[in-house]
Amino acid sequence: MTHSQLYPLEVNPATGEPFFRLPPPNENIIVTPPRLSDAPYFAPILNDPRVGRWLEGPPIPYTDEHAAEWIEIITEQSQTILDKLKAEDTTRPGMALKLVDGCPVRHIREVLPDGTDVYVGDIDIRRGPFEEILDSEERRKQVEINESKALGDPSIVWTFGDYIAPSHHGRGIMSAAMRLILYSWAVPRMGVRCMSGYAFVGNIGSVRVFEKSGFVFKGILDNGKTVRGERRRLNYLEWIYEEQ
Repeated sequence: MTHSQLYPLEVNPATGEPFFRLPPPNENIIVTPPRLSDAPYFAPILNDPRVGRWLEGPPIPYTDEHAAEWIEIITEQSQTILDKLKAEDTTRPGMALKLVDGCPVRHIREVLPDGTDVYVGDIDIRRGPFEEILDSEERRKQVEINESKALGDPSIVWTFGDYIAPSHHGRGIMSAAMRLILYSWAVPRMGVRCMSGYAFVGNIGSVRVFEKSGFVFKGILDNGKTVRGERRRLNYLEWIYEEQ
């Protein structure tokens, strides 16, 4: 049986938008590509200390200007992957599923009873930063080596970055989303075989999310990281693919 290059993503028949749907009891949660209309929802979530304190990347306070810049970047990234997959379907229909260097769906949404949906979070998979290497110059070299590896190389190290609105904490949504993307997309469609996970010390929820997806806790790191003027240590976890 042949599949569309979007497989195993579903496609919304009304909009043509690909998506993953989480399994019960969170089947009202979907993961889709970013939309330009998502930008206004970023700041209220990221500026909430229950979220922003645990993130390194976004500037805090997070502004609408930051959101406008970021949504352009990630929508383009997602669309580039989708365009490659759709082009493969057009020019080489019925061919084996193509490996890609990312997941085209990342924005987590709750589908409401009236069929509309609301943005509640983000989950991204990308090549790893090697935070576990304490020497900054050696870390930089390993990042460069990892980035230079060809798609499909099983030695590439990947990582997740994610957050979810406080209104949706404690419902198992992020754990389900991570497992779904890891095993339904990252492994078969990206060739992912090795991942690192990082969470600031004190972020018990994120550590549990990783562990529920099969990551193994390896220890606590202190590589000199300073975030917004505060010295921060990291929980370090690792995931290695095991053939079924």
